[in-house]
Parts: sequence; C-alpha cells; structure tokens
Amino acid sequence: MKTIFYLSVLFLTAFEIFNVYFIMPMPGSQEMDSIGIAYFLYTYRWLFRILLGAGVVIGFVKTWNGPRKWVRMITLIPMLAAVYLFNFVMVADKMFLQPAELILKNAAENEVPLDRIVLGIVHDGEAKAYPIEYLAYHHQVQDVVGGRSVIVTYCSVCRTGRVFEPLVDGKPEQFRLVGMDHFNAMFEDETTGSWWRQVSGEAITGSLKGSKLPEFPSVQMTLQQWLQLYPNSLIMQPDPASVSNYDPEARYEKGLSQSSLTGTDPASWQKKSWVVGIALETESKAYDWNDLEQKRIINDQIGETAIMLVLSEDLQSFAAFQRPDKEIATIQGDTIFVCNRKYNLAGVNYEDNTDVLKRVPAYQEFWHSWQTFHPATGRYAEN
Repeated sequence: MKTIFYLSVLFLTAFEIFNVYFIMPMPGSQEMDSIGIAYFLYTYRWLFRILLGAGVVIGFVKTWNGPRKWVRMITLIPMLAAVYLFNFVMVADKMFLQPAELILKNAAENEVPLDRIVLGIVHDGEAKAYPIEYLAYHHQVQDVVGGRSVIVTYCSVCRTGRVFEPLVDGKPEQFRLVGMDHFNAMFEDETTGSWWRQVSGEAITGSLKGSKLPEFPSVQMTLQQWLQLYPNSLIMQPDPASVSNYDPEARYEKGLSQSSLTGTDPASWQKKSWVVGIALETESKAYDWNDLEQKRIINDQIGETAIMLVLSEDLQSFAAFQRPDKEIATIQGDTIFVCNRKYNLAGVNYEDNTDVLKRVPAYQEFWHSWQTFHPATGRYAEN
C-alpha cells in the first residue's frame, strides 16, 4: 500500500504538470509537435485524476496506522501545491481575463492616447478600434460591428492580430483561451471543446479539426491615423478591472519589451524581427519591416496578383492593396498615387469615394511566427 500511495502521488503530480506544460510557454514545450499529447491529457484529465487520486486516498488510509506517517503527510504537500498551481494559477484563462466590461467611446470622449496602435474594423457604416495594449492582455474581445458578431484576437508572443466571426457551421460560438501551440494562442470552443489556433482561426485538434472560422477584415494603425480615416469610430477603452495588467508605456508596441517571449530583435530576419506577411491563394511572402520603413511603399507581385504595401508617415500604420492594371504606385505623405489617381490609406479615392482600391490582407508579426505557419513563404528582396 505504501508503494501504491507514493506512486500515485508521483504520477498525479507529474500529470498536473504535463497537463499544462505542453500548452504553456515552458522550456522546450513550444518547439515540439505535441498538440496530440496535450489534447489527450486534457480530454481525459478527470479520468487520470480520479484513478490516481483514488490511489493516493486508499494508500494513505490503509497505511494511516503504520510507522512514519508524517513522511507520507509531508509527501502530499508538493502534490497539493501542483494541483493548485496548475489548475488555479498557471492556467491561460486565469492568467489573462476577459474584460469585465467592454467600454467603447467616440473620439470626443476617448481616453486612449492617439499614438497607440489599434486593430480597426468596419462594417455597414460602423467602425470600431481596439488598442493592442488591451488586446495583448485579454487575447480576445467579443463584440458586434454593423450587426455582425466578431471576436477580435491578439497573441503578443507571435505579434499577431486577427479578427474572426465566431461562427461554427453557421452557428454562434463562445471561446475561451486555453493555452498555446508553437507560441501561438489557442482557444477552446464551448460546444465541442475543440482547440482553435489564433493566427489562422483553424481548429487544430478535437472533433472540429480542420474547420476554420470566417476571417473578418482588419487593419493595424495608430489611433490617430484610424480616426482620420474613420472619425465616427468607436474606440475600446481600458477595462477598469484590468488596468494593472496593461502596458501604459507602450513598450511592447514600440518593440522595447525586454521579455524573451514578447521582445523585439531590431535586426532583420531574426526570430523576433518584425515582418509584414501576405498570403494569397497558394503563395505567401514576408516583407522586412526595416526595409518597409525605409521605402514606405513596396510594389510587388505574389503569384498573379500585383500588390502594393504602404506605410504611413507615422511609420506604424500600414495597409496593402492590389495595384490596378499592375501600375507602379508611389506615396507622398499619406497619399497613394496610382493610375493618375490619389487614394488615402483606406484605399479610397480622394475625388471619387466610389473608387476604392481592393484591400489585400496583410499582417505585422514576428518572423518566427510567419515562418512557422507559412513554411513555404518567400522573402521579399528587391530585384
């Protein structure tokens, strides 16, 4: 019985650790393809706990009157500590809470500094902006824009902002942050418990594996630039219950974070360097952020599609569009010139607002992230 007790304590402690290890950024955990093991442990977690817990209880009771029972009592301490730590402390949705209150204000009432970076979305005449400062902590914010439900997501370890419609098989779904895989945040749906990758909106394990959430178009800009384009936009304000978890100095946004997970490498093409990634059909390409800062506009072609990648004078707001008739585009200030016409950074013609450039989805993220999830990606290099 002593053997059963000690083995049960050992294996239950190990189980609680590994149940979290594979889906949190611990040494070595994110470099391996372990999602299958992680999901198996998580799915059958209560079976493991009941069996091993029974071994602990039975072994402890049966040996209660035996010698050195104080040793067995002390042995329980690290096990109970592991149970508490890996169920109530080092759990993704306990570490990063959803907003207790989603507050949005117009430009006149807004309290967010204008130089902060936001993810902006527009639908049916309604525009909304979500500061990265808040998204980086919450990881997801569920909202409605122009009558359509959206889930605005962000992973600070990949530097990836994505917006999706929270629809599975056409039905509304709720999600919670469950952990990460290959350094990218994962969400669990409430109905089936499948795990979804933040960077792509794809279910990577569970009964819905292979399904994808519809992506909702978004752009990344400074709030000042966004409000110039959409002056009637609503802006997400800080959640009063989460203020202490935000980054008021914008160190992360500016690439000044010292964290090994969220810090930026100022050099080009290093794991933590910034790139802008564009994926069209079966081809994808990455553009070095340092190069984009110098040029402010890059004319290129991905497959059969001629594109332009443009950067605002603030050197933070960017967008990508298709080039009409494959003409070369230029930029002066924040005005795009192409085909003898002038467009703003929303792609709208200054003289004819019905003439709109076709937007190309483009994402700023760490090079290691884009390369991991687009392994066949090309790298832009000027000919």
